[in-house]
Amino acid sequence: MSTETLGEIFALLAALTWAFSLVLFRYSGEHVVPLALNLFKCAVGIVLLAATLAVAPLLPGLLGDQSLATFRAVPAKSLWLLVLSGVIGIALADTLFFICLNRIGVGLISIVDCLYTPFVILFSWMLLPHEVLTVWHLVGAGLILGGVLVSSGHAPPPNTTRGQLIAGVCSGAAAMAAMALSIVIVKPALEGTPVIWASSVRMVAGTVALAVVVMLLPARKSLWMVFRPSVAWRTSIPAAFLGTYLAYIFWIAGFKNAGAAVNAILNQTSIIFAIILATVVVKEPLTKRKLVSVGLALVGVGFVLHDKLAALWN
Repeated sequence: MSTETLGEIFALLAALTWAFSLVLFRYSGEHVVPLALNLFKCAVGIVLLAATLAVAPLLPGLLGDQSLATFRAVPAKSLWLLVLSGVIGIALADTLFFICLNRIGVGLISIVDCLYTPFVILFSWMLLPHEVLTVWHLVGAGLILGGVLVSSGHAPPPNTTRGQLIAGVCSGAAAMAAMALSIVIVKPALEGTPVIWASSVRMVAGTVALAVVVMLLPARKSLWMVFRPSVAWRTSIPAAFLGTYLAYIFWIAGFKNAGAAVNAILNQTSIIFAIILATVVVKEPLTKRKLVSVGLALVGVGFVLHDKLAALWN
């Protein structure tokens, strides 16, 4: 098996594991409020990333140089950017994401998730040098936004009002914007920072921010109860393992072994996996409106990735 093929397999596995984690996080949300669930999955992520750093020297071909000496050479400015990125992308964005997931379900949130790509393009154009916003990007962003707007007109999930559905979509859109912003602002810092170390710093920063917020809330005792063994652990631990850790490791392996354009396209297949799992596992209805939304979102992603697709075709 060629290295390129292996990378493509990893990219698909990243999309698949993320889709499965969405289903598990959806079930976890029935027992745990979004803020507590975010804090719990971050704690699990920190443990797993620490374990990965411990075994990284045994897997240099897969994970690259993750030595402590290399991390110590990272400039202080890059570390502060990673901290800021963690607060925005993990503490804020992930909490908003779980609020959205609880309100609108796996199938619809996978459509809202497509807003991430145009937000990345927009913030890159605004904040990074040499980034160009083309007509293809604008058309693609418009189609994705159209898909999200169509999905907001979908019948609300059981025990959810129309207002809650719209609020959930707005929460998801805000989550994608915050997530995209957190990645764009940290891009300069990632270039000289080992990937697992960068992920760990972001995760710790986001977790500390969440912990401070929890400690300031009147209901802090009930939120900390998420760390007491309960029935919710049956889904929240596997969800954290798949979504907070494994999907990201697969993404790293895919990016290392295959081209970035191929990974961008294959990673976006998570929307298809999520729709299938939402229909088969969670029993969410696969309606015509949802299919139209998915179609618009996927075509929009194709427009946003036009340059990459054209390069692959040629």
